[in-house]
Amino acid sequence: MAGQGQAGNSGMEQLILIMNKLQDACSSSGTAQKFDLPQIAVVGSQSAGKSSVLENFVGKDFLPRGSGIVTRRPLILQLLYNPSAEYAEFGHQRGRKYTNFEEVRQEIEAETDRLTGRNKGISNVPIMLRVFSPHVLNLTLVDLPGMTKVAVGDQPPDIEVQIRNMLLEFITKENCLILAVSPANSDLANSDALKLAKEVDPAGTRTIGVITKLDLMDQGTDAREVLENKLLPLRRGYIGVVNRSQKDIEGRKDIKAAMAAERKFFLSHPSYRHMAERMGTPYLQRCLNQQLTNHIRETLPSLRSELQTKLLALEKDYQAYANFSPDDPSIKTKAMMTMINQFTDEFTQSIEGSGEVSTKELSGGARINRIFHERFMYMLHQTESDERELRKEISYTIRNVHGIRTGLFTPDMAFERIVKQQIMRLKEPTLKCVDMVIEELINVVHKCTQQMASYPRLREAVETTVTNRIREQETRAKTQLMLLVDIQLAYMNTNHEDFIGFANAQQRTESTRKERVANQVIRKGYLTLNNVSLMRGGSKECWFVLTAESLMWFKDEEEREKKYMLPLDGLKIRDGESRGLFGKKNVFMLFHSEGRNTYKDYKTLELAAESADEVDSWKASFLRAGVYPERESRETDEPEQDLGSTDPQMERQVETIRNLVESYMKIVDKTQRDIVPKTVIHIVVNELKDFLKSSMLAQLYGGYDQNQLMEESPEEAQRREETLRIYKATKEALKILSDVSANTTHTPTPPPVKDDWIQPDSMPAPQPPTHGRRTPVGGGPPSQPPPVAGRPAVPSRPAPSVPRPGGAGAPGGQLPPPMVPQRPTSGTPPIPSRPNMG
Repeated sequence: MAGQGQAGNSGMEQLILIMNKLQDACSSSGTAQKFDLPQIAVVGSQSAGKSSVLENFVGKDFLPRGSGIVTRRPLILQLLYNPSAEYAEFGHQRGRKYTNFEEVRQEIEAETDRLTGRNKGISNVPIMLRVFSPHVLNLTLVDLPGMTKVAVGDQPPDIEVQIRNMLLEFITKENCLILAVSPANSDLANSDALKLAKEVDPAGTRTIGVITKLDLMDQGTDAREVLENKLLPLRRGYIGVVNRSQKDIEGRKDIKAAMAAERKFFLSHPSYRHMAERMGTPYLQRCLNQQLTNHIRETLPSLRSELQTKLLALEKDYQAYANFSPDDPSIKTKAMMTMINQFTDEFTQSIEGSGEVSTKELSGGARINRIFHERFMYMLHQTESDERELRKEISYTIRNVHGIRTGLFTPDMAFERIVKQQIMRLKEPTLKCVDMVIEELINVVHKCTQQMASYPRLREAVETTVTNRIREQETRAKTQLMLLVDIQLAYMNTNHEDFIGFANAQQRTESTRKERVANQVIRKGYLTLNNVSLMRGGSKECWFVLTAESLMWFKDEEEREKKYMLPLDGLKIRDGESRGLFGKKNVFMLFHSEGRNTYKDYKTLELAAESADEVDSWKASFLRAGVYPERESRETDEPEQDLGSTDPQMERQVETIRNLVESYMKIVDKTQRDIVPKTVIHIVVNELKDFLKSSMLAQLYGGYDQNQLMEESPEEAQRREETLRIYKATKEALKILSDVSANTTHTPTPPPVKDDWIQPDSMPAPQPPTHGRRTPVGGGPPSQPPPVAGRPAVPSRPAPSVPRPGGAGAPGGQLPPPMVPQRPTSGTPPIPSRPNMG
């Protein structure tokens, strides 16, 4: 058993070793690099003897035992030949060597409880265990939970489904060999392990049967025809083993003594001694070693391709880590400068739109541009007084300016007071606009520093430095913009070329309307109607078309079936509450300024979009169509008075002032919409870009300790080590793959057998006739199904000689040929049945 195979197989033995290293690196790295490497999954029902088989391989007691589900997390067991020492290592405890295998058992139990608790819960996160020993052959096996049908403890009722899904997660992979363990003292035809294997491996090329508990069969019965692959055939046949009994385990019977007893059992049993060299744990180890080698050889092309793909994916990270030394100051300096320059470039590209452009959402400079030209414009309109309120303010002002006199002329003082009041209202939306731009810039900075996540102190220092600079420039920008508002308040330029003047103001009438271009389409897109379905509170999605004169909606974007056309005259817009049955929606509402119904018998038309950005864009479109937002209501302590005076002279004065204010505020509003973006870009954005290029690096060097800034996070250190390890292991595996000779010892896949006696759970159970049939141990199906009309019986034929790695038994290092099912003769004695013990 201590041998490592024949010389012709040395390349494959090396490959198995490197595959183990690669599997270990991938499983413990926590990275996205995962490989479907060849391995052997051990499946079977509870108490089928899986744990005993694995312990016999190792030669030590190291697996938890007990009643119910003992194996509750997958255990990836790597057996590695080591002629000089015997110890175990866990993947989650690197560097710690266990020589006491009782401690290995305790650590498996503790690590299982860490994720699953102590109440029989399960988890699909594997435990990695490597065993180095002079008594093993190189193998990678996965011990999986035993299949069960009853929940115990705090297990969920669907524990059977959970375990089944976990098993399928491993055994459905084409690179996984299936070791189906079934006890001899139960009905083999109903073996859960064989049924599951049949589902994922219908051709039987990956399934190897193992029969346990041969020594527990009733006296006078045996499993000879099963082990000869005659009775219930598998393509790769069966191997019988004899494990220690519960009494032996409780009595601490040495595994070496148990192995000797196993060999004696097969040599002395009259039904098995003729095939004793093809039975037992040592033979199973050699067979699995050879089959794993075969499996790797058969999957070499796809494995090589996968490894090359992974190597290319790792190349960039490897180049970044290969020459990095955490203790070399010069390398730290270079790495720090590189990351700062990358941050500066990424920030600039995000603002200017010259870098990698997202096709899914607005980002960086595009979001700032939307703030300037959509949200800021909308906020400016929200601050304006509505018509009724404006006339009321003008009337009060004119009367207060006249005082005890009765004015004969329109007072220009009233015009100035009203205009200044309107200009003062520009301050709030202007400051809000700056706040939104600052918030967006900080978000861009945070996103661009994600590349520094490996160095948390450097990232924190960069974000702090840049944010402080942004806040400084924010104060400067706000001061400058408030100064510009104060400048507007300081002097009323009534000689402005766009100002209508008193003469023109008096000639204007109240019915003056903005000219619109007929049928000009402003926007199209989907919106959700929230309150106009059959039942109030329901919603439906429609295709909307906004023109300069109306809002229309259709069944879909083909615009064939028009649902409604709503004129825009008299409509206003306001924000609504975000809501939604299956997720929040962003809502806005259309309503009539005079309180009339907006749509049929509805006062408001409630519309919703998928995102706040989309709502902002629609609001800006309605502004272009002349649908303005609802004005902010301003409460007053004054009692409501009807200021619609019957004095025609006062009415003329109010109308004149209104026209003058409207004309002058258009000039101021136009100036504000133009100067605010320019000021913010100049003082905040452009200055910040200059700061990043010229001064930030100096501030970092001057204000922080470089060694502290470039301290790796524990996660990054582990990621660097794992990346280097995976990269080197992958490269080494590719090198070995290129060196593996095509003449490596290889056993051909056995020919197909008639294995339709296995009935997967998803298939209906067979209905055998009640006469003329031979029953296997436990009352299973007959040795040979009856012939089907039109289908010839399977003829017996000799199987090819199968080579084997070194070991006792067949001459020339050859494994005995896999058995092909043959029709039993009339002279073959029947196998007595016994009650099902499973």
